[in-house]
Amino acid sequence: MRDALWRMSAAAQAEAVRGGEVSAVDLVDSHLDRIAAVNPRVNAVTQLLAERARAAAAQLDRRRAAGDLLGPLAGVPFTVKESTAIEGAATTFGTARFRDLVAPADAPPVARLRAAGAIPIGHSNIPTLILAGMHTRSELYGDTVNPWDSGRTPGGSSGGDAVAVATGMAALGLGNDSGGSVRIPAQFCGVAGLKPTTGRFPADHRILGPDDPGPASQMLVTDGPLARSVGDLALAYEVLAGTDPRDPRAVPVPAYGEPLPGRVKVAVVADPGGHGVHPAVHGAVTAAADALRDAGYDVREVPDVPRLDEALDAYGRITVTEFAPNWPVVRTLLGRGGDRYIEMMMERTPPASADELMKLMGTWMNIRRSWAEFLDEYPLLLGPVFTEPPVEPGLESRDRAGRDRVGSGMRLCTVTSFVGVPGVAVPTGIVDGLPCGVQIVGRAFREDLCLAAARAVEDRLGVLTPVDPRTGGEGRGH
Repeated sequence: MRDALWRMSAAAQAEAVRGGEVSAVDLVDSHLDRIAAVNPRVNAVTQLLAERARAAAAQLDRRRAAGDLLGPLAGVPFTVKESTAIEGAATTFGTARFRDLVAPADAPPVARLRAAGAIPIGHSNIPTLILAGMHTRSELYGDTVNPWDSGRTPGGSSGGDAVAVATGMAALGLGNDSGGSVRIPAQFCGVAGLKPTTGRFPADHRILGPDDPGPASQMLVTDGPLARSVGDLALAYEVLAGTDPRDPRAVPVPAYGEPLPGRVKVAVVADPGGHGVHPAVHGAVTAAADALRDAGYDVREVPDVPRLDEALDAYGRITVTEFAPNWPVVRTLLGRGGDRYIEMMMERTPPASADELMKLMGTWMNIRRSWAEFLDEYPLLLGPVFTEPPVEPGLESRDRAGRDRVGSGMRLCTVTSFVGVPGVAVPTGIVDGLPCGVQIVGRAFREDLCLAAARAVEDRLGVLTPVDPRTGGEGRGH
């Protein structure tokens, strides 16, 4: 029985623990066994918290035996990105310089998951400092392997969590996203991922000391969960949503809004900006559109999303301007070659002057207004996560052409992070042995609409994971 526990959904795991059908200790041990069997092949879990996880599970079992009511995620093991604090563990950001940076407290989303009964089982790998590229390779821990094909990247920067969830080493992963860092690894690994509205989940993204980062880092980065099914994603969403005194950005908006009148309109844009899309990804968008039509949605193809190229330019200028003063120090932390991804961006995008930055901040607001008007007409948008299937590891840092190709591929993720709206990545199937998927974007604070639509797609197209790791191209074509 213990061997099968890790295969269960997060919802089923929690229900079994609450009902006394399985112990939380057995559930954790099942996942630890899976980690021992799989992690040496994929290198997704970095700091394993085995004894702490067992102790937390034993405490849950004692509480259940005493008649206490357990939370909605009772006993469910989850991984946490190396950039997010777990009390008593080092928040290394994947760099050797931070290997002893032990967190004094849980980050707000970790605390919320823990309060719901979930158990952090380990940290997960990231690109060094989240800045070394899209591929999950850190100076401290090395490369994480895509379980579908070791010759393709698992994506990033939350690639470790996506691989851990896809292979059954954890039921949930906690990543974060400022331009696709949850959604891209979700697509590349065949799992579901949620980037929430800015301000939906409380967070604390300070790195060292009490000072907060600048406005771009405050507004663009959102923590978000990964799961094997949309139902589990929704369960994590309900736990993570809310306020926390440590984050004044988090707002008390209900997790579920009022039902919309009539059939919900869905705008479909398979090729945002008209820059090209791979046939496999175009086919995924078509399959998802057909699934939503079958589910009763009013699905309509539209010419394009609002002001995509203008938004991408503004995103780049604002982030580079905020980042440039610290770059000489930051690049020394990235390890050999780890600075190439950001360096190529900064060579092409010079920092803005003070006057230019003020104008860009106005442009940012104006683009957000355009998107709010678009989503007022179409409450949901269906499009690609990344406009290609999973690419080779390190493509974005290889040369200028590779960096431009990756930047273009993630363009819908980038612009939706820029305007602060929610998006759910959901798998649509397997093409040439690799997972494919789409994202469903919604109005601000209507994650519920995105999740419901993603669930309709999943109900018709299926769940792809858990998966056993493959090597090379052995899974291709099956």
